Amino acid sequence: MKLHSVFLRGECILPDRLDPCRQPISEEWSFVEEIPALVFDTMIRQAGWHFMWLHEACSRRGFGLTEEAAIRRALSRALKGVSKRFNAAELDSVQVKQYPGFLIANVTVQTIQIQRHASLKIAAGLHPQPVPTR
Repeated sequence: MKLHSVFLRGECILPDRLDPCRQPISEEWSFVEEIPALVFDTMIRQAGWHFMWLHEACSRRGFGLTEEAAIRRALSRALKGVSKRFNAAELDSVQVKQYPGFLIANVTVQTIQIQRHASLKIAAGLHPQPVPTR
């Protein structure tokens, strides 16, 4: 996986004519193969949908005997930290430090919401409550 890779939750709905190759990486998440976030953003917008980067990021650490294992564990933990309200994430940064006998990776993912509507409230079913009248 490269920086700016896109990850989708299992229930993430995409526009009808957009069906990227996905590789499952956990029970809940899949990796969009060979399409970086900026390109995927363009594809979503061309289909008339919205690709929204949010100011919510999640950073986690993972350890392993190899760099790949440490990154995989950190990524898995970071994706678990993404709020259930949102359906996608972008790999924003990866840092690996080596210690005697093991490595520690720090991975940050940026939260993304992909949806048909422009409002996050509408997509999440958080319609404004009516004001009570007397």
